[in-house]
Amino acid sequence: MTLLDSTLVGEPCVASPPVAEGSHVLVLGIGNVLMGDEGVGVHVLRTLELEPEIPGVRLLDGGTGGVNLLTEFDGVSAIVLVDATYDGQPAGTVTYLQPKRVADLPRGLGAHDFGLKDLFAAAALIGRMPELHLYTISVAQIQPMCTELSPAVEDALPIATRRIHTHAVRLARGAEMPAEAH
Repeated sequence: MTLLDSTLVGEPCVASPPVAEGSHVLVLGIGNVLMGDEGVGVHVLRTLELEPEIPGVRLLDGGTGGVNLLTEFDGVSAIVLVDATYDGQPAGTVTYLQPKRVADLPRGLGAHDFGLKDLFAAAALIGRMPELHLYTISVAQIQPMCTELSPAVEDALPIATRRIHTHAVRLARGAEMPAEAH
């Protein structure tokens, strides 16, 4: 899989790379890698980039792009979103949710919560709301100007990567995920 992080997604003067024919699943990693554990979604994307390419799946480093990511939803039937969260769970806990509406999104999705909710509200408003699959990794603290993950969150990377890779494969093939696989 190829990670798209060489352009600033959503910049008016920058055209996103063309979507590969048949790519209808977008795996979107969200977070700021300069804030320690808050960047775990991007760290998961970078780990997924080392896996064999999955036909029909596109990886995107969404950084803290917020509403600027809306144009990336064109032609996408499903999004697998990966982000950090403060949810009271022990750091490194990997959780799966499938919100059906914007109101179903959990509170406290990293430091960019407002932008993500706006992104999906805008997508729903203009009829571009793909099926959403949300993986969160619990964090305990954010460390500004730190590019490393805490040990607990670092230990969660292979778990999250395996689950998300398996899920993306199933979505690309049009297969349903069994409840116990989440």
